[in-house]
Amino acid sequence: MRRSNNNINWTKKDLLDLENLSKEEIELILQTAASFKEVSAREVKKVPALRGKTVVNLFYEPSTRTRISFEVAAKRLSADVINIATETSSVRKGETLIDTGKNIEALKVDIIIMRHNYSGAAVMLARNLRASVVNAGDGWHEHPTQALLDMFTLREKLGRLEGLNVSIAGDIAHSRVARSNIWGLTKLGAKVTVCAPKMLIPPSIEQMGVRVTHNIEEALAGADAINVLRMQFERDKEKAFPSQLEYFKSFGITKERLESAKKDIIVMHPGPINRGIEMSSEVADGANSVILEQVTNGIAVRMAVLFLVAQANDYIKKNK
Repeated sequence: MRRSNNNINWTKKDLLDLENLSKEEIELILQTAASFKEVSAREVKKVPALRGKTVVNLFYEPSTRTRISFEVAAKRLSADVINIATETSSVRKGETLIDTGKNIEALKVDIIIMRHNYSGAAVMLARNLRASVVNAGDGWHEHPTQALLDMFTLREKLGRLEGLNVSIAGDIAHSRVARSNIWGLTKLGAKVTVCAPKMLIPPSIEQMGVRVTHNIEEALAGADAINVLRMQFERDKEKAFPSQLEYFKSFGITKERLESAKKDIIVMHPGPINRGIEMSSEVADGANSVILEQVTNGIAVRMAVLFLVAQANDYIKKNK
């Protein structure tokens, strides 16, 4: 198995969350991703690390960036990739998640990448399979690889994570991206502030080690980076804001608001962006934005994750 500079081995067959990873394990993923990033700059963008392995994308929710990123990552490691669209699968006939997973595993696949609308679905599947399971987002729980690529991008741009002031703004209550980022950033020594309307801040979120504000100017003040989340108005049953325009006026990231922040503040977004709601086009396309770099870095991070879980699972199977 791959060994880090800190002599930490990756021993988990799955990647399910960041809450249960150590600082050293997160560092190992980021270090491994750095070694894989140069592959994408080659003329032939492939390495044989997962040759002979089969990776399945099992997505119960719509996805563009994450699914394609995992597919590209697996192919650049020379794995075979199968995409399963649940809307045209036996899931529509009432097949359970565990039965679906076991039938996929019976095809001798090695890794299942799953996005699901229920929190904990990835954990449940991993407990019932010998194949590796990678969580590509489960309900409101976590989206670990998105947070990892966010952290990778921050460290690449700013040289460190420890001591950074990172603000996360938007629909915190419904965001698995926010939860994973909070776990990862705080474990690596960053100071995290979350900013949203009161009704979109989860109860007791301060227990995760974050500062809470309901003022976007305060969130921007002194921040080294701001990660802007998509407003999930479809989930806003409490109607925290009567209109999208009102949200933008109160919390949207604009060029004018950035002028009062640090000159070199990093602006991030996991996508898809709702322009004119979470941020203006001037900001999304501006010099402070690293949104497209996040997409690029997602490939390296997901290559690292697939490589590490595959190695660990091979070791586990051989030593049982």
